[in-house]
Amino acid sequence: MRPDRERGSAVVEFALVLPLVLVVALALVQVGVIVRDRLLVEAAARAAARAAAIEADEGAIRTAALAAAADLDPSLATVQVVRAGAQGDPVTVMVGYEEVVRIPLVGWLFGSGIHLQSGATDRQEFG
Repeated sequence: MRPDRERGSAVVEFALVLPLVLVVALALVQVGVIVRDRLLVEAAARAAARAAAIEADEGAIRTAALAAAADLDPSLATVQVVRAGAQGDPVTVMVGYEEVVRIPLVGWLFGSGIHLQSGATDRQEFG
């Protein structure tokens, strides 16, 4: 049997550690969301580069990028196309995304947001 002065100490220790464990768990979830969105931005850049290789319409290129990353908020995404020359020359597409912190209680760890960016280059097939 425990002495009277040690009764309830486990509850107090748990109450002191629980907020820290909760913040760490929520931060891990937010990191997972950021990694997922980073992969979506990379997929969008590859799809946009492929679309830019076969057509000149920048609206269609943006549509291809956003279709490849359907879970991203289109209003937070940017698509930039850089062409060099004509057929056979490279076309580079840069896709940017302003990641907002979605998980509560961990915004102070990540700041106001994170800028994700990825680029892809392909050869132009027209021109």
